[in-house]
Amino acid sequence: MRLHAIVDVDASTRAGLIPLEVARAFLHGGARFLQLRAKTLGSRAFLELADACVALARASSASIIINDRIDIARVSRADGVHVGQDDVPPAAARQLLGDKAIVGLSTHTLAQVDAALREPISYLAVGPVFGTGSKETGYEAVGLTLVSAAARLAGKVPVVAIGSITIENASSVLEAGAASVAVISDLLAGGQPEQRTRAFMRTLMDNRV
Repeated sequence: MRLHAIVDVDASTRAGLIPLEVARAFLHGGARFLQLRAKTLGSRAFLELADACVALARASSASIIINDRIDIARVSRADGVHVGQDDVPPAAARQLLGDKAIVGLSTHTLAQVDAALREPISYLAVGPVFGTGSKETGYEAVGLTLVSAAARLAGKVPVVAIGSITIENASSVLEAGAASVAVISDLLAGGQPEQRTRAFMRTLMDNRV
């Protein structure tokens, strides 16, 4: 899964788009791995959106995970969860969601990468690679150097890079060692997420690194 297409409720709203329709557009554009993020949405609304997105993903034989909210992931029967450094630890997430669940963890420093690889994670996220305009991480841009270092340490654990990744710079991220890129804003560029996703997929598939 070279593209982790993130359906961010706040970013979608700012772009004048409906989050559920963004998820549909990503899937129609060829994305087969979605992450649903809703930092400011209430639990009831988040669950309703998660249920709808999970149904869409299932119909497209795609995987979908939930950002931060293990409870939402469990009730909606999503494929897993993505957690950050200040969220529930991956071991606890896996205990709650089961051995088959996808569990991703964000890292921002080499020390965090090293610690993450001792956790029962499915993939390791590294960033923000080029900075980010979609959320405040509290971390400076880590650049391609950390992506390369993480890939060397990770072995068989896939490294997913995130942070201002665009069609123009995605190839450089893969060449640095990332297995996949996670994208929010650039998939919404131009207000046509389906077409943008198709273009992104073509770029990623053309890169054979």
